Amino acid sequence: MAVTSTVARSPAFHAPTFHTNQYSHRCRCRGSVSRRMRLKMSAAASGVTSVQTKPLTLTYLELENLEELDCLLITQSLDDHCHKKTLDALSNIYQDLHVVSTPNAKPILETLFKEVWFCLSGEIGISNLMVTYIEPGQTTQLKGRNSSEIIIRASAGPVLGPPWQRPENGYFIQAQDPKFTLYYEPHCVYNKFLLEEEYADVVITPVIKQLLPAFTLVSGQEDAVELARLLKARYVVPMNNGELETKGLLSSILYADGTIDSFKALLSNALPHVQILEPSPGSPLDIPIPL
Repeated sequence: MAVTSTVARSPAFHAPTFHTNQYSHRCRCRGSVSRRMRLKMSAAASGVTSVQTKPLTLTYLELENLEELDCLLITQSLDDHCHKKTLDALSNIYQDLHVVSTPNAKPILETLFKEVWFCLSGEIGISNLMVTYIEPGQTTQLKGRNSSEIIIRASAGPVLGPPWQRPENGYFIQAQDPKFTLYYEPHCVYNKFLLEEEYADVVITPVIKQLLPAFTLVSGQEDAVELARLLKARYVVPMNNGELETKGLLSSILYADGTIDSFKALLSNALPHVQILEPSPGSPLDIPIPL
């Protein structure tokens, strides 16, 4: 199974793509940005202990190298997470693509991903092209082409508007064989009281803050450490949003706080057992998952 998620631009990490021997989950990036990450699982044995593992393999790939996708994940409704031109191209390439999204993105997605009526053998039917909207706390279950299944559960992300507006989505992606959970949210914004009972083997999160005067656009640093602690994570994959190239009116007042190295120091002091993973473009990186 392949699952894709559009994310904000991050040169060193744009979006996680992962697949196992049973399914693949693919996360994609916006518009002119083509880099993505792929995770692949294969059987292996640990060289340190006798416990068997099936490592998730993370690899950066380019837009032109896309393989078959089963599902697209949309975390937020803003253009850098829900880019219409990119989605338009995907909807033309993958005409049976299933989309899981925040309801906030419905005004964009309903123009691109529609249920299409067709005639087959004289009968009226409906295509598989569809969108499932889930809000924080809701789940959906997907079945891949080889009958493998995953559960996608939305969590509360940032509120990008007035306080009464629906929050955007983070996602817990849960697989059963082997059992593991991946958590992804592109702003490192969360409600810690809602995450205290949660768990994720792998946390994909920004670690460098992006700040405007009197406003945190993207969190990180100590908040990313706290997120790893809350989710009892074993691995953290940093999103290097601090290397983001910005243009436009806000770029002159947007500034970064922290570095990858300062995050590593914070994490090492607070959670020395948590491993940071920094994949290089084109080079697979294994994440051992115990059977």
